[in-house]
Amino acid sequence: MTAVARKLAVAAGFTILYFFVFAAAAAAQTSAIEGEVIGEDGQPVKGALILIERQDIRGTYKVKTNKKGHFFHAGLPLGIYVVKCLINDKVVDQVRGVRTTLGENTKVDFDLQALARKRQALQQAAATGQLTEEQMRGLTPEQREALKRQMEARAKAMRKNKALNDAYNAAMQAKQARQWDVAIQNFLKATEIDPKQHVVWAQLADTYVNKANSLAGPARQEALNKAIEAYQKVLELMPEDAAYHNNFGLVLARAGRLDEAQAELKKAAELNPADAGKYYYNLGAVLVNTGKQDEAMQAFKMAIDADPTYANAWFQYGMALLAKATIGKDGSIIPPEGTKEALQKYLELAPNGPFAASAQGALQSLQGKVQTEYTNPEAQKKKRRKKK
Repeated sequence: MTAVARKLAVAAGFTILYFFVFAAAAAAQTSAIEGEVIGEDGQPVKGALILIERQDIRGTYKVKTNKKGHFFHAGLPLGIYVVKCLINDKVVDQVRGVRTTLGENTKVDFDLQALARKRQALQQAAATGQLTEEQMRGLTPEQREALKRQMEARAKAMRKNKALNDAYNAAMQAKQARQWDVAIQNFLKATEIDPKQHVVWAQLADTYVNKANSLAGPARQEALNKAIEAYQKVLELMPEDAAYHNNFGLVLARAGRLDEAQAELKKAAELNPADAGKYYYNLGAVLVNTGKQDEAMQAFKMAIDADPTYANAWFQYGMALLAKATIGKDGSIIPPEGTKEALQKYLELAPNGPFAASAQGALQSLQGKVQTEYTNPEAQKKKRRKKK
Protein backbone atom coordinates (compact mmCIF):
# COMPACT_ATOMS: atom_id res chain seq x y z
CA MET A 1 0.00 0.00 0.00
CA THR A 2 1.41 3.38 -0.96
CA ALA A 3 1.86 6.15 1.58
CA VAL A 4 -0.98 8.09 0.03
CA ALA A 5 -3.29 5.08 0.30
CA ARG A 6 -2.39 4.56 3.99
CA LYS A 7 -3.12 8.18 4.73
CA LEU A 8 -6.56 7.83 3.11
CA ALA A 9 -7.27 4.67 5.02
CA VAL A 10 -6.24 6.26 8.31
CA ALA A 11 -8.32 9.30 7.51
CA ALA A 12 -11.31 7.16 6.58
CA GLY A 13 -10.93 5.13 9.75
CA PHE A 14 -10.76 8.22 11.83
CA THR A 15 -13.89 9.57 10.15
CA ILE A 16 -15.84 6.35 10.83
CA LEU A 17 -14.67 6.25 14.43
CA TYR A 18 -15.71 9.86 14.92
CA PHE A 19 -19.17 9.14 13.50
CA PHE A 20 -19.87 6.29 15.94
CA VAL A 21 -18.68 8.31 18.91
CA PHE A 22 -21.04 11.14 17.95
CA ALA A 23 -23.99 8.79 17.48
CA ALA A 24 -23.39 7.19 20.86
CA ALA A 25 -23.25 10.59 22.53
CA ALA A 26 -26.54 11.62 20.86
CA ALA A 27 -28.29 8.41 21.93
CA ALA A 28 -27.19 8.94 25.49
CA GLN A 29 -29.11 12.26 25.68
CA THR A 30 -32.63 10.70 25.44
CA SER A 31 -34.99 9.78 28.27
CA ALA A 32 -38.38 8.16 28.88
CA ILE A 33 -41.64 8.87 30.70
CA GLU A 34 -44.05 6.19 31.88
CA GLY A 35 -46.98 5.90 34.24
CA GLU A 36 -50.45 4.56 35.03
CA VAL A 37 -53.94 6.03 34.56
CA ILE A 38 -56.61 5.02 37.10
CA GLY A 39 -60.20 6.11 36.46
CA GLU A 40 -62.67 7.61 38.93
CA ASP A 41 -64.08 4.10 39.42
CA GLY A 42 -60.65 2.86 40.57
CA GLN A 43 -60.10 0.77 37.43
CA PRO A 44 -57.28 1.14 34.84
CA VAL A 45 -58.22 3.35 31.90
CA LYS A 46 -57.53 1.89 28.46
CA GLY A 47 -56.98 4.23 25.49
CA ALA A 48 -56.37 7.42 27.46
CA LEU A 49 -54.27 9.85 25.42
CA ILE A 50 -51.09 11.07 27.10
CA LEU A 51 -49.82 14.34 25.67
CA ILE A 52 -46.18 15.14 26.50
CA GLU A 53 -45.30 18.76 25.73
CA ARG A 54 -41.76 20.08 26.15
CA GLN A 55 -41.54 23.43 27.93
CA ASP A 56 -37.96 24.55 27.36
CA ILE A 57 -37.92 23.78 23.62
CA ARG A 58 -40.93 23.26 21.37
CA GLY A 59 -41.81 19.60 21.02
CA THR A 60 -44.92 17.43 21.44
CA TYR A 61 -45.17 13.65 21.87
CA LYS A 62 -48.21 11.37 22.18
CA VAL A 63 -48.90 7.90 23.49
CA LYS A 64 -51.99 5.94 24.60
CA THR A 65 -52.51 3.70 27.61
CA ASN A 66 -52.82 -0.06 27.14
CA LYS A 67 -55.53 -2.29 28.63
CA LYS A 68 -53.77 -2.14 32.00
CA GLY A 69 -53.83 1.65 31.97
CA HIS A 70 -50.03 1.82 31.47
CA PHE A 71 -48.20 4.15 29.09
CA PHE A 72 -44.53 4.45 28.10
CA HIS A 73 -42.73 6.84 25.76
CA ALA A 74 -39.00 6.51 25.16
CA GLY A 75 -36.65 8.61 23.03
CA LEU A 76 -37.57 11.89 24.67
CA PRO A 77 -34.88 14.60 24.70
CA LEU A 78 -33.74 15.58 28.16
CA GLY A 79 -35.84 18.51 29.27
CA ILE A 80 -38.81 19.81 31.23
CA TYR A 81 -42.31 18.70 30.22
CA VAL A 82 -46.01 19.16 30.84
CA VAL A 83 -47.69 15.76 30.83
CA LYS A 84 -51.44 15.82 30.17
CA CYS A 85 -54.01 13.04 30.42
CA LEU A 86 -56.94 13.29 27.99
CA ILE A 87 -60.10 11.18 28.02
CA ASN A 88 -62.64 11.70 25.23
CA ASP A 89 -60.51 14.62 23.97
CA LYS A 90 -60.82 16.40 27.31
CA VAL A 91 -57.91 17.15 29.63
CA VAL A 92 -58.80 15.50 32.95
CA ASP A 93 -55.47 16.04 34.70
CA GLN A 94 -51.96 17.34 34.04
CA VAL A 95 -48.58 17.52 35.72
CA ARG A 96 -46.27 20.45 35.06
CA GLY A 97 -42.52 20.74 35.50
CA VAL A 98 -41.72 17.09 34.80
CA ARG A 99 -37.92 16.92 34.43
CA THR A 100 -36.53 13.83 32.71
CA THR A 101 -33.18 12.22 33.61
CA LEU A 102 -30.67 9.91 31.99
CA GLY A 103 -30.73 6.21 32.66
CA GLU A 104 -34.01 6.14 34.61
CA ASN A 105 -37.60 6.41 33.44
CA THR A 106 -39.51 9.37 34.86
CA LYS A 107 -42.72 8.24 36.55
CA VAL A 108 -45.94 10.23 36.06
CA ASP A 109 -49.17 8.65 37.32
CA PHE A 110 -52.75 9.92 37.00
CA ASP A 111 -55.13 8.78 39.76
CA LEU A 112 -58.47 10.26 38.73
CA GLN A 113 -60.27 8.65 41.66
CA ALA A 114 -58.01 10.42 44.16
CA LEU A 115 -58.34 13.61 42.13
CA ALA A 116 -62.15 13.40 42.29
CA ARG A 117 -62.03 12.97 46.07
CA LYS A 118 -59.71 15.95 46.35
CA ARG A 119 -61.95 18.05 44.13
CA GLN A 120 -64.99 17.13 46.20
CA ALA A 121 -63.17 18.00 49.42
CA LEU A 122 -62.18 21.38 47.98
CA GLN A 123 -65.77 22.09 46.93
CA GLN A 124 -67.02 21.26 50.41
CA ALA A 125 -64.32 23.43 51.93
CA ALA A 126 -65.17 26.26 49.56
CA ALA A 127 -68.84 25.97 50.55
CA THR A 128 -67.93 26.53 54.20
CA GLY A 129 -65.09 28.93 53.48
CA GLN A 130 -62.71 26.84 55.54
CA LEU A 131 -59.72 25.35 53.70
CA THR A 132 -56.93 23.58 55.51
CA GLU A 133 -53.33 24.76 55.17
CA GLU A 134 -52.53 21.55 53.34
CA GLN A 135 -55.32 22.21 50.85
CA MET A 136 -54.10 25.74 50.29
CA ARG A 137 -50.50 24.59 49.75
CA GLY A 138 -51.67 22.14 47.12
CA LEU A 139 -53.23 24.87 44.98
CA THR A 140 -51.56 26.76 42.19
CA PRO A 141 -51.93 30.58 42.11
CA GLU A 142 -54.49 30.15 39.32
CA GLN A 143 -56.45 27.61 41.37
CA ARG A 144 -56.39 29.88 44.40
CA GLU A 145 -57.76 32.77 42.38
CA ALA A 146 -60.45 30.56 40.84
CA LEU A 147 -61.38 29.24 44.28
CA LYS A 148 -61.59 32.78 45.65
CA ARG A 149 -63.99 33.78 42.87
CA GLN A 150 -66.01 30.64 43.49
CA MET A 151 -66.31 31.35 47.21
CA GLU A 152 -67.34 34.95 46.57
CA ALA A 153 -69.96 33.84 44.05
CA ARG A 154 -71.25 31.20 46.45
CA ALA A 155 -71.52 33.72 49.29
CA LYS A 156 -73.44 36.11 47.03
CA ALA A 157 -75.74 33.31 45.91
CA MET A 158 -76.38 32.29 49.51
CA ARG A 159 -77.33 35.84 50.45
CA LYS A 160 -79.62 36.02 47.45
CA ASN A 161 -81.20 32.64 48.22
CA LYS A 162 -81.83 33.65 51.83
CA ALA A 163 -83.54 36.86 50.79
CA LEU A 164 -85.58 34.96 48.21
CA ASN A 165 -86.61 32.26 50.67
CA ASP A 166 -87.52 34.82 53.33
CA ALA A 167 -89.77 36.73 50.92
CA TYR A 168 -91.34 33.56 49.52
CA ASN A 169 -92.03 32.05 52.93
CA ALA A 170 -93.55 35.29 54.20
CA ALA A 171 -95.77 35.40 51.11
CA MET A 172 -96.93 31.81 51.56
CA GLN A 173 -97.77 32.39 55.23
CA ALA A 174 -99.80 35.47 54.32
CA LYS A 175 -101.54 33.56 51.53
CA GLN A 176 -102.54 30.77 53.90
CA ALA A 177 -103.91 33.41 56.26
CA ARG A 178 -105.89 34.88 53.32
CA GLN A 179 -104.00 38.16 53.65
CA TRP A 180 -103.92 38.66 49.91
CA ASP A 181 -102.28 42.09 49.76
CA VAL A 182 -99.46 41.09 52.14
CA ALA A 183 -98.88 37.91 50.15
CA ILE A 184 -98.80 39.82 46.86
CA GLN A 185 -96.31 42.34 48.27
CA ASN A 186 -93.90 39.57 49.31
CA PHE A 187 -94.30 37.57 46.11
CA LEU A 188 -93.48 40.71 44.12
CA LYS A 189 -90.40 41.21 46.30
CA ALA A 190 -89.33 37.63 45.53
CA THR A 191 -89.73 38.23 41.77
CA GLU A 192 -87.46 41.27 42.04
CA ILE A 193 -84.79 39.19 43.79
CA ASP A 194 -84.96 36.44 41.17
CA PRO A 195 -87.32 36.97 38.22
CA LYS A 196 -86.51 33.49 36.83
CA GLN A 197 -88.42 31.55 39.49
CA HIS A 198 -91.57 30.31 37.73
CA VAL A 199 -93.03 28.92 40.97
CA VAL A 200 -93.01 32.39 42.53
CA TRP A 201 -94.83 33.88 39.53
CA ALA A 202 -97.38 31.05 39.61
CA GLN A 203 -98.08 31.59 43.31
CA LEU A 204 -98.42 35.31 42.68
CA ALA A 205 -100.97 34.64 39.92
CA ASP A 206 -102.96 32.30 42.16
CA THR A 207 -102.99 34.90 44.93
CA TYR A 208 -104.42 37.50 42.55
CA VAL A 209 -107.15 35.00 41.57
CA ASN A 210 -108.02 34.44 45.22
CA LYS A 211 -108.14 38.18 45.77
CA ALA A 212 -110.42 38.57 42.74
CA ASN A 213 -112.85 36.04 44.22
CA SER A 214 -113.35 38.37 47.19
CA LEU A 215 -114.04 41.41 45.01
CA ALA A 216 -116.61 42.59 42.49
CA GLY A 217 -116.82 44.94 39.56
CA PRO A 218 -113.73 46.77 38.27
CA ALA A 219 -111.63 45.76 41.28
CA ARG A 220 -112.26 42.08 40.54
CA GLN A 221 -111.35 42.56 36.88
CA GLU A 222 -108.17 44.41 37.82
CA ALA A 223 -107.06 41.54 40.07
CA LEU A 224 -107.76 39.02 37.30
CA ASN A 225 -105.74 41.12 34.87
CA LYS A 226 -102.81 41.04 37.31
CA ALA A 227 -103.15 37.26 37.53
CA ILE A 228 -103.06 37.05 33.74
CA GLU A 229 -99.87 39.15 33.63
CA ALA A 230 -98.24 36.86 36.22
CA TYR A 231 -99.17 33.74 34.26
CA GLN A 232 -97.71 35.27 31.11
CA LYS A 233 -94.41 35.53 33.03
CA VAL A 234 -94.76 31.90 34.09
CA LEU A 235 -95.21 30.73 30.52
CA GLU A 236 -92.24 32.77 29.33
CA LEU A 237 -90.17 30.62 31.67
CA MET A 238 -92.07 27.33 31.20
CA PRO A 239 -93.69 27.42 27.74
CA GLU A 240 -94.07 23.63 27.52
CA ASP A 241 -95.77 23.06 30.87
CA ALA A 242 -99.32 21.82 30.25
CA ALA A 243 -100.50 22.44 33.81
CA TYR A 244 -99.54 26.11 33.61
CA HIS A 245 -101.39 26.50 30.30
CA ASN A 246 -104.42 24.90 31.97
CA ASN A 247 -104.32 27.28 34.93
CA PHE A 248 -103.79 30.26 32.65
CA GLY A 249 -106.78 29.20 30.55
CA LEU A 250 -109.01 29.04 33.63
CA VAL A 251 -108.01 32.56 34.67
CA LEU A 252 -108.71 33.84 31.17
CA ALA A 253 -112.14 32.21 31.33
CA ARG A 254 -112.88 33.91 34.65
CA ALA A 255 -111.89 37.20 33.06
CA GLY A 256 -114.35 36.59 30.21
CA ARG A 257 -111.66 36.10 27.57
CA LEU A 258 -113.16 32.82 26.38
CA ASP A 259 -111.47 32.51 22.99
CA GLU A 260 -108.05 32.92 24.60
CA ALA A 261 -109.05 30.51 27.38
CA GLN A 262 -110.00 27.79 24.93
CA ALA A 263 -106.74 28.35 23.02
CA GLU A 264 -104.72 27.88 26.21
CA LEU A 265 -106.63 24.75 27.20
CA LYS A 266 -106.20 23.32 23.73
CA LYS A 267 -102.48 24.01 24.06
CA ALA A 268 -102.47 22.18 27.39
CA ALA A 269 -104.24 19.24 25.74
CA GLU A 270 -101.68 19.16 22.94
CA LEU A 271 -98.80 19.19 25.39
CA ASN A 272 -100.35 16.52 27.61
CA PRO A 273 -103.01 14.52 25.70
CA ALA A 274 -103.47 12.15 28.64
CA ASP A 275 -105.05 14.95 30.71
CA ALA A 276 -106.89 16.74 27.90
CA GLY A 277 -110.29 15.64 29.23
CA LYS A 278 -109.51 17.17 32.60
CA TYR A 279 -108.46 20.47 31.05
CA TYR A 280 -111.68 20.84 29.05
CA TYR A 281 -113.78 19.72 32.02
CA ASN A 282 -112.19 22.46 34.13
CA LEU A 283 -113.11 24.97 31.46
CA GLY A 284 -116.71 23.76 31.51
CA ALA A 285 -116.89 24.10 35.29
CA VAL A 286 -115.65 27.70 35.12
CA LEU A 287 -118.15 28.53 32.39
CA VAL A 288 -121.03 27.05 34.42
CA ASN A 289 -120.03 29.16 37.41
CA THR A 290 -119.99 32.28 35.23
CA GLY A 291 -123.44 31.53 33.79
CA LYS A 292 -122.27 30.65 30.29
CA GLN A 293 -124.24 27.45 29.87
CA ASP A 294 -123.91 27.02 26.10
CA GLU A 295 -120.15 27.46 26.19
CA ALA A 296 -119.94 25.10 29.17
CA MET A 297 -121.84 22.41 27.29
CA GLN A 298 -119.35 22.68 24.42
CA ALA A 299 -116.42 22.39 26.85
CA PHE A 300 -117.88 19.23 28.43
CA LYS A 301 -118.35 17.77 24.95
CA MET A 302 -114.70 18.51 24.18
CA ALA A 303 -113.74 16.75 27.42
CA ILE A 304 -115.69 13.66 26.33
CA ASP A 305 -114.12 13.72 22.87
CA ALA A 306 -110.68 13.90 24.46
CA ASP A 307 -111.42 11.17 27.01
CA PRO A 308 -114.56 9.03 26.41
CA THR A 309 -114.06 7.36 29.80
CA TYR A 310 -114.28 10.63 31.76
CA ALA A 311 -117.45 9.88 33.74
CA ASN A 312 -117.98 13.32 35.30
CA ALA A 313 -117.79 14.96 31.88
CA TRP A 314 -120.63 12.73 30.67
CA PHE A 315 -122.79 13.74 33.64
CA GLN A 316 -122.17 17.46 33.24
CA TYR A 317 -122.77 17.24 29.50
CA GLY A 318 -126.05 15.38 30.11
CA MET A 319 -127.22 17.95 32.66
CA ALA A 320 -126.28 20.80 30.32
CA LEU A 321 -128.43 19.18 27.63
CA LEU A 322 -131.25 18.58 30.09
CA ALA A 323 -131.30 22.30 30.87
CA LYS A 324 -132.34 22.84 27.27
CA ALA A 325 -135.29 20.43 27.45
CA THR A 326 -138.74 21.64 26.38
CA ILE A 327 -142.23 20.69 27.58
CA GLY A 328 -144.66 19.05 25.17
CA LYS A 329 -148.38 19.88 24.98
CA ASP A 330 -149.14 16.79 27.00
CA GLY A 331 -146.69 17.85 29.71
CA SER A 332 -143.97 15.40 28.71
CA ILE A 333 -140.34 16.53 28.97
CA ILE A 334 -138.62 16.60 25.59
CA PRO A 335 -134.85 16.62 26.10
CA PRO A 336 -132.32 17.39 23.34
CA GLU A 337 -130.91 14.42 21.50
CA GLY A 338 -128.18 12.68 23.47
CA THR A 339 -129.37 13.68 26.95
CA LYS A 340 -130.47 10.22 28.10
CA GLU A 341 -127.42 8.60 26.51
CA ALA A 342 -125.04 10.96 28.33
CA LEU A 343 -126.63 10.30 31.75
CA GLN A 344 -126.76 6.55 31.12
CA LYS A 345 -123.10 6.61 30.07
CA TYR A 346 -122.20 8.29 33.33
CA LEU A 347 -123.99 5.59 35.34
CA GLU A 348 -122.28 2.92 33.25
CA LEU A 349 -118.82 4.38 33.97
CA ALA A 350 -119.47 5.40 37.60
CA PRO A 351 -122.48 3.52 39.01
CA ASN A 352 -121.47 4.58 42.53
CA GLY A 353 -120.04 7.94 41.55
CA PRO A 354 -120.75 11.26 43.31
CA PHE A 355 -123.43 12.18 40.77
CA ALA A 356 -125.09 8.73 40.53
CA ALA A 357 -128.23 9.70 42.48
CA SER A 358 -128.62 12.93 40.49
CA ALA A 359 -128.23 11.07 37.19
CA GLN A 360 -130.84 8.48 38.18
CA GLY A 361 -133.24 11.22 39.31
CA ALA A 362 -132.79 13.08 36.04
CA LEU A 363 -133.49 9.95 34.00
CA GLN A 364 -136.65 9.22 36.03
CA SER A 365 -137.87 12.76 35.51
CA LEU A 366 -137.70 12.24 31.77
CA GLN A 367 -140.23 9.43 32.05
CA GLY A 368 -142.89 11.58 33.74
CA LYS A 369 -144.95 14.58 32.77
CA VAL A 370 -145.10 18.13 33.90
CA GLN A 371 -148.46 19.68 34.79
CA THR A 372 -149.13 22.39 32.22
CA GLU A 373 -152.66 23.56 33.29
CA TYR A 374 -153.32 25.75 36.30
CA THR A 375 -155.87 24.50 38.82
CA ASN A 376 -157.34 26.77 41.50
CA PRO A 377 -157.07 24.95 44.84
CA GLU A 378 -160.08 26.90 46.26
CA ALA A 379 -162.29 25.74 43.38
CA GLN A 380 -161.37 22.16 44.12
CA LYS A 381 -162.40 22.59 47.76
CA LYS A 382 -165.83 24.01 46.81
CA LYS A 383 -166.49 21.06 44.53
CA ARG A 384 -165.80 18.67 47.38
CA ARG A 385 -168.22 20.54 49.68
CA LYS A 386 -171.08 20.40 47.13
CA LYS A 387 -170.70 16.65 46.82
CA LYS A 388 -171.35 16.29 50.53
